[in-house]
Amino acid sequence: MPNYHFFAVCPRTLEPILAKELQSLGAQNIKINAGGVLFEGALETSMRACLESRYASRILMRIATRQYYDSNDIYDMAHVLPWERFFDPNMKIRVDVTAHRSPLESLDFTTLRIKDGICDRFREVCGERPSIEKMFPDVRIHAFITERHCTFYFNLSGEPLFKRGWRIEKGEAPLKENLAAGLLALSEWSAEKPLQDPFCGSGTIAIEAAQIACHIAPGLNRSFAFEKLNMFDLELWEELKEDAQAAVNLSANVKIAASDISSIVVEKAQSNAERAGLGPLLRDGRLTFTRCDAREVTPQAENGMIVTNPPYGEQSNPKSASVASMMKNVADNLKRQFSGWTAWMLTSDRKLPQQMRLSESRKIVIFNGPLECRLFKFEMVSGSFRRKNKKEEQQI
Repeated sequence: MPNYHFFAVCPRTLEPILAKELQSLGAQNIKINAGGVLFEGALETSMRACLESRYASRILMRIATRQYYDSNDIYDMAHVLPWERFFDPNMKIRVDVTAHRSPLESLDFTTLRIKDGICDRFREVCGERPSIEKMFPDVRIHAFITERHCTFYFNLSGEPLFKRGWRIEKGEAPLKENLAAGLLALSEWSAEKPLQDPFCGSGTIAIEAAQIACHIAPGLNRSFAFEKLNMFDLELWEELKEDAQAAVNLSANVKIAASDISSIVVEKAQSNAERAGLGPLLRDGRLTFTRCDAREVTPQAENGMIVTNPPYGEQSNPKSASVASMMKNVADNLKRQFSGWTAWMLTSDRKLPQQMRLSESRKIVIFNGPLECRLFKFEMVSGSFRRKNKKEEQQI
């Protein structure tokens, strides 16, 4: 069985975690790059990565790479490739081009030349050509152009892999699902540890954690672009999905509590969790969504872990002062109620520890889309705050 070259795209900082995951899925010759992981493997490996990867955003399969001088060379490259082996001319295609230090003057013109090369090839070989579709293409082709080389890829995933298929209702600025999974991995959370999210929004962190605990493959309830390519084995794909379905364990022993100040948002999170296949956990209380102000949240166990994405108090935001004040009150509540817990908080505001009057034990730079953030770790230990209260009570 031949090996192919692939590139798995992911949020920056998650590359080592993704590399380890891909290795567990059978990937070979793994190499970490900025923003993703190069790997080799059979087509089965790429299908399994689309189905089971929690951290990748896209899986790309390299078709060809060559040197170029100008856009005519790139047209020739597109024109000579045997596209008809991969997909039929009745398919709708989309071409996306990204470049790094490319001397080409216009990427839009280069994109057009690639489309022309593909369509001219089909017209000459098959007598008909594919149509161009931006919104809902059957086949997605990516071109990556550097200073000297052009590389063509098939986007095997189609819609980004963080779109698990369960999200309809969104809260404000929802956290992408693969980034939520990455936060859980970076925090080293495991299903044995009680988990809470006091700023749950649309429920992304809690839902990802519950699916991890139940071994629900993130791509189990969606389709992928590779299903429309001629080279992929439908029978093998059905077997992979059956294996993934058989691995699901909805009896997992897990305690996940999520809350938000908005009852409307909480209802949306519950609906998302139902669509994510987590109904049994909701019904017996292993996964809960409740309306609660983060300044008043209480622990569900003696110790555990908080992983959350609180509001960002950015300088450009007129709410920044109120956010800072709120986070101070949140910290006061954590000190009172959550002794023995570990809290991980993702924020773009580097002053969060200062606002909360807490010293972080660790911080990790991570990107939420284009936004540079910090994942702060706080150890909530019995300390001066609690002892001071007891002393004051004795004086009274």
